[in-house]
Amino acid sequence: MINYYTAGESHGPELSGILTGIPAGLHLDIDEINAALAARQGGYGRGNRQKIEKDQVIITGGVRHGVTLGSPIALTIKNRDHAQWSKIMNPVTPANAENTLRSVSRPRPGHADLVGGMKYGHRDMRNVLERSSARETAMRVAIGNICKQVLEALDVKIVGHVESIGGIQAAADLSTDVDTIEAGIHENDLRILDQDKVEEIHARIDQAKRDGDTLGGVIRVVATNLPAGLGSYTSWDTKLDAKVAAAVVGVNAMKGCEIGDGFENAVRPGSQVMDEIDWEEGKGFTRNSDHLGGFEGGMTNGMPVIVKAAMKPIPTLYKPLQSADINSKEIKKATVERSDTTAIVPASIVIESVVAIELAKAITETFDGSQIDRLKKQVAEYREELKNF
Repeated sequence: MINYYTAGESHGPELSGILTGIPAGLHLDIDEINAALAARQGGYGRGNRQKIEKDQVIITGGVRHGVTLGSPIALTIKNRDHAQWSKIMNPVTPANAENTLRSVSRPRPGHADLVGGMKYGHRDMRNVLERSSARETAMRVAIGNICKQVLEALDVKIVGHVESIGGIQAAADLSTDVDTIEAGIHENDLRILDQDKVEEIHARIDQAKRDGDTLGGVIRVVATNLPAGLGSYTSWDTKLDAKVAAAVVGVNAMKGCEIGDGFENAVRPGSQVMDEIDWEEGKGFTRNSDHLGGFEGGMTNGMPVIVKAAMKPIPTLYKPLQSADINSKEIKKATVERSDTTAIVPASIVIESVVAIELAKAITETFDGSQIDRLKKQVAEYREELKNF
């Protein structure tokens, strides 16, 4: 069974990850992982830290000569910015006046600072913000890309793109063809499909930056060629759409998840929501629409899986909001940390990654995921079985 853990702080020496359950025999493309990491660092509206970090994955276990072994895969990503923080983030040196100069006592509204400090008893909230930082998502992108390569070996395609930024719709054509989406989003630095909106969105981001403000948006992920029946209706915790939603909201700043037409379906009559069933020789059962986003009863139904994520604006504002000092209790402006005007573009890659993890996990739970050729054979046989149902 696929599972993973990450460790590391934003300005610590490195991020670490352990990924279990990846089938043996998968030819792993390290360059593809690093390309995903590079893409996560890009996008219009990013801050200066991305000029320092040049994320590259280092694999120290579970892979030999470019092929997975079936054993846990150990990964690290160095934090190049750590050189400026080595004293402040030293894991063994006792705290002193010099290495606590960047202590945080004025929590940022909307961030984990205050609640995390209260829960764990930290008087220096840097202990909270270093781990709650979105820097951790770099490791989830690396892990997600490995899972994406498992899906690719099974002819399953997945892509994430930006649907809106700061209230501006940026997808004139909500295609479910992954190749078409991939071609469109690589024509600009916003990962949007509507090329006519690039200039308007750039101006919106520039204005927010001048105002010391931040912007959120909506992300859309599409996955195609998944066999029907992944997940289960038998218990609430086996429903795959629920697992996907949990993974999405588990990403920093995500405040909502939508499957298919989601909230629009809530105001439509059932006749305009349910995807009518069809049957075609050589293909078996299909649907005439995909309002339900590829899920019925917590299971995939063979249609494209469509997942949307609502991202709030980043809590760090260069014109900070009101806060209160946890020591003096004085009302003061919140702490300012280095940040982005918007991180919606890299977030689309992160959401793509966590959805890929859940889909790969579901496949390896349903079939024998110990060896990639065996897995491919079983999935192919199951697809033929479904055609003849």
